Amino acid sequence: MRSALLRPLLGFLAAALLLALAGVGVLYVVWTRDLPSIGDVDLLALGGETRVYDRKNRLIGVLTPSLSSGALASGELLELGEISQPLRKAVVSSEDRRFNSHRGLDMVGIGRGLLKGLFLGDLEGGSSITQQLVKNTLLGDMNSERTLERKFKEAVLAYRVEKNFSKNQILAAYLNVVYWGKTQRRSIVGIDQAAHAYFGKSAAELNLAESAYLAVLIPAPNSRYQKFEEFRPLTRILLDRMVEDGTVTQAQADQAWRTPIYPAGWRIGWNADGTVRSARLENPARLEENLPAQAPQVAFHYLQAVERELVAQLGRKEAYASAKIVTGLDLDAQRAAEQAAREAELPEGATLGMAFVDPQTGEVTAMVGQQLDAGRPADWDNATQSRRQVGSSVKPFVYTLALSQGWQQSDTVLDAPLQGEYQPKNYDGRWLGYPVTLRYALDHSLNLPTVRLAQEVGVGELEGKLTELGFQVQPDLGLSLSIGTLEASPLQLASAYAAFANGGLYRPASFVRQVVDEHGKVIYQRPEVPAVRVWDERTAYLGLDMLKGVVNDLSEAQGGLATRARIEGWPVGGKTGTTNDIRDLWFAGVAPGVAGAVWVGREDNQPLPAWAYSGTVPTPIWQRAARGQLAGRKPGDFPVPQGITFATVRRVEMAFLSEKLQTPGAPAGRSSAPSPTAPAATVPAPPPRSSQPSRPPAPTSAPADPPEVPVAAPQTPMTQPPVAQPSEPQPTVPQDSAAPTPEASPDPSQIPPLPQEPAQQLPQEQLPQEQVPLPDLRGVQDEAARAWEETQRAAEQGLRDTLERGSDQAADELQRALDQAREQLQQLPQTAPQSSP
Repeated sequence: MRSALLRPLLGFLAAALLLALAGVGVLYVVWTRDLPSIGDVDLLALGGETRVYDRKNRLIGVLTPSLSSGALASGELLELGEISQPLRKAVVSSEDRRFNSHRGLDMVGIGRGLLKGLFLGDLEGGSSITQQLVKNTLLGDMNSERTLERKFKEAVLAYRVEKNFSKNQILAAYLNVVYWGKTQRRSIVGIDQAAHAYFGKSAAELNLAESAYLAVLIPAPNSRYQKFEEFRPLTRILLDRMVEDGTVTQAQADQAWRTPIYPAGWRIGWNADGTVRSARLENPARLEENLPAQAPQVAFHYLQAVERELVAQLGRKEAYASAKIVTGLDLDAQRAAEQAAREAELPEGATLGMAFVDPQTGEVTAMVGQQLDAGRPADWDNATQSRRQVGSSVKPFVYTLALSQGWQQSDTVLDAPLQGEYQPKNYDGRWLGYPVTLRYALDHSLNLPTVRLAQEVGVGELEGKLTELGFQVQPDLGLSLSIGTLEASPLQLASAYAAFANGGLYRPASFVRQVVDEHGKVIYQRPEVPAVRVWDERTAYLGLDMLKGVVNDLSEAQGGLATRARIEGWPVGGKTGTTNDIRDLWFAGVAPGVAGAVWVGREDNQPLPAWAYSGTVPTPIWQRAARGQLAGRKPGDFPVPQGITFATVRRVEMAFLSEKLQTPGAPAGRSSAPSPTAPAATVPAPPPRSSQPSRPPAPTSAPADPPEVPVAAPQTPMTQPPVAQPSEPQPTVPQDSAAPTPEASPDPSQIPPLPQEPAQQLPQEQLPQEQVPLPDLRGVQDEAARAWEETQRAAEQGLRDTLERGSDQAADELQRALDQAREQLQQLPQTAPQSSP
């Protein structure tokens, strides 16, 4: 009877065992297919041997191994004999008591970890020293994951490491990479740095009391350092465990307990029995002071990026075993960028990130990941690792997309609030109430016309274009995408802007050109990646022309946002960007052979002070870095494609597609490619089209010359429905639809005038020879007189209303506007052409 009951049970257990073994086999096949080579553990012996060169074969530095924590193994790599015996024994007893007896896996520890996972839902715990070494060196990309897959891979790799390395090699490697906390600027990695940081001595000089303290820190070094008294009992527990393990005697343990220790920064009072009488953390900066001084490393964050790219292509073993790495960096450009970072005047608590690329190749020519000073920069790289909202620096992509769809710079878009739930605002909360040209809207970084334009070109089209330009567009951003909710790094933005400078081609950023081994054999050559055409050549130039307008159309007194990007003798184009609450400041720009972006902000994402503007903080940094890159080069201009013609519209010279300039009666222009034997022809400017709030918009002609300085918005502008006047309260922006803030000029209280740059005149010998019939101006003059009377009545009525409200300041502004309008009327007969007799 009993055997009859046992048979099914045994059969069930056998079947379950077979299924478990089959499951393990499947997991082994699936999870071990892409495991790294265990030979990568040897990388610690190779650190510092791989030399890195720039594009002109000038030495930059050596490649330093980075660990899974993101820190660098930048201390002295010690042999086991250079580390004190007490420290070795204390770490083994603390982290892996059965280290010398197991084969990579501590089954007792694993069992304890599984129980912890089953009952507490936490898969941490139970890792041997070998597994921790694997986690820190071979599975860095999975270090933050607490999954069964990671534990399984750790176990497999630990077993392989144990088969190929001795216990002494494994322990030495572990002690060289273990994380022991951080200072304000640096991570403390490896026993060499830990001994100096905490006790100001070498690893060979550590006594048992100091060794036990350092071993106790390993599981949570930052918090345990901050709470000396709270974690002091753990030292006693560890010393008792070492006695149990037979590594020290009871007398040695007791003596170590009574030995006073003074970790850097702490003032501690001791009792004779080893207990703490008082403890106060007075100066945690001592940790930084105790670390050996390091000379500033040129291209510090660039070398980190080189390592990441190489490891992805070759693996860590080959990356560090190579003898020479040739990169796309330009050492002169890098030094100029670093000098600009050192001289940067940033708000308190802010840092920066900047990246420059070669527009023709996509290679990163210079990169700085932090504001620099005389010391070693922080490990975090804001140029490549940060993703921050870009603000108005995304707007050139919106306008260029419109140009690619047939819009022109002289076309107009209404500057007035939108209809519907989404209610973005211009920076100063005001609007003009009539259409403005695309050129004017971008020059002044107006939000309302930009969002209206995005409605016309299509949010889906914009998302697709930004994806082509290498951005990862977050879903469901809607119209806010057009004014800056896109998140990107400075390097991503620099690569996207490069398409304006190279004729419309996007090339992914790259760092490494070539890798050569110690025998001179090329083991890696960067493959040719086909460029993606995101704009046709002429559209790219039209977008570039608008970027040049942002920098050059207005003076700083006129409200120019990027005037500080100008470089004498060189054409420069670019765009500023600011986000909500002034959390991020941007400038991205191009010059011939240069494309780059600079971000300024706080890494904790706190707002910057109200005085910080994108035109005055990141823009001068970009200018200094770009000017340094261009130093020594022969000044040149961007090549103008065939089929581009220039015309002066509203006193601003703009680029147009030649076939668009067909309407008579417009200002004279010049062709980008005139015949070498014939004078340039007089080319009329294109008729503007206007975007109205109704959908779909029918292209209509805008007024020939809207007022340069608006006195008051017309009551019924053109054929549009009435809109709110600038003097009325602005619509409230819903909390869930707040838009990034465009940047403002240093004096946002003034309504900015249209660009006032004088029109460029053709030389006398290039004027057309044939007689051009001029129109009869009597109707024009009558219309101007009527417009003056209407403007005068409106201004006087507004002045009376304002005086009644008691606003003297507003009255003065209206009076000045009235005087300016009268002066313009007086100039009309002198500036208007006279008809032929």
